[in-house]
Amino acid sequence: MEKSEVARLQSYLRKTFGSQSLEVRPQPKKKDMAEVFVADEFIATLYREEEEGEVSYQFQMAILDMDLEGA
Repeated sequence: MEKSEVARLQSYLRKTFGSQSLEVRPQPKKKDMAEVFVADEFIATLYREEEEGEVSYQFQMAILDMDLEGA
């Protein structure tokens, strides 16, 4: 993903989740993927998809049962 695209996604996700510590980091080995971190903790992957000229992004976050303990 281009730097400007990553910056736009980061801005959108920070606003959506209300967290200025959220950071989108491009995956250097894959041009269509980035990783999402909150306070330096990995939380999700972000994929860029393009089909018939339309661009969309897929945010994938796994929540483990053990992460829910004490919540």
